[in-house]
Amino acid sequence: MAAIRFQIYILAFCAGLVIQSSCCNGHSGPQKKRAALFVFGDSLYDAGNNNYINTTTDFQASWFPYGETFFRYPTGRFSDGRTIPDFIAEYAKLPFIPVYLQPGIKDYTYGVNFASGGAGALVETYQGSVMDLKTQVSQFKKVEKQLRQKLGDAEAYTLVSEAVYIINIGNNDYVSPLATNTSHKEYVGWVIGNLTSWIEDIYQKGGRKFALSSLAPFASMPLMRTTQPAGSTAGPSRKEVAALVKLHNRVLAKVLLKLKKELQGFKYSKLNLYTYLKERINHPLKYGFKEGKMACCGSGAYRGIYSCGGKRSVTEYLLCDNATEFVFFDCAHPTERVNKQLSKLWWSNNLKELFEV
Repeated sequence: MAAIRFQIYILAFCAGLVIQSSCCNGHSGPQKKRAALFVFGDSLYDAGNNNYINTTTDFQASWFPYGETFFRYPTGRFSDGRTIPDFIAEYAKLPFIPVYLQPGIKDYTYGVNFASGGAGALVETYQGSVMDLKTQVSQFKKVEKQLRQKLGDAEAYTLVSEAVYIINIGNNDYVSPLATNTSHKEYVGWVIGNLTSWIEDIYQKGGRKFALSSLAPFASMPLMRTTQPAGSTAGPSRKEVAALVKLHNRVLAKVLLKLKKELQGFKYSKLNLYTYLKERINHPLKYGFKEGKMACCGSGAYRGIYSCGGKRSVTEYLLCDNATEFVFFDCAHPTERVNKQLSKLWWSNNLKELFEV
């Protein structure tokens, strides 16, 4: 089955390039004004930035079977197809948002994607292998400067102030060995502090509309079910990760309410990713899936070893016949079908309102 899919992938590669290009650049005639979308975060939102940095395959997904469902070739997205920002862009009638490091990108008027697989809110999280949140903010500031040079200060400020800023970050910080060296409250304070600084930096440049996600239930993912044996010292235990993530989500909710009171014009929409994803893990049939705990692609128990595609330290892997039946594509990333369900929920709740200009 995998061999057949590989042949299809080869045949579809060039056609897929045309499809994505037309989605990104297929604008003709007068266009209705739309709010731009700027994307920040980690592998749940990375659309291929890590294809262009000096890193290891642990932080990349640029090979078969990643991308097999929609694009028919790997784009660098850590999924079988589209991610949440892809669907949000579609609902907002925007093209696919290009990654910042993609060569030749000169038009940022629809937004740009800075997300980097493996990134954390803390600079120390996988330092040297990913683009951390501080780096992503620096890149945004360069884009904002280029917009002012191209459009003029007034028009660029309008674009920035009407744009939506979407982010998912933090899970990588909490599976890092760093998280074992201090109290939970203090460590979560550091992560939330950097996330708050991101909001304040964007706000100072004119950004007013923010879309944030609670952290995913990382301890319930196939990766944590497989790689956290009793007594492991590689990082926090599964139980510790669960506690850190829950605390993060509680603190984040309070911080957002506080910022709404303190920052004039500040608007936000929050995706309850933790609850929505955990419901699908625990009750897959209710949401149209056959498997909630085992990944479609990987090896070991629950296919929780990070081996999908055979390009990382473990080269042997198994691949399911139909990714749409699974909640997880690999050991830590949802399938396109899950991303679509979550995006629809978020859009219909109150995210749509942020895109109204």
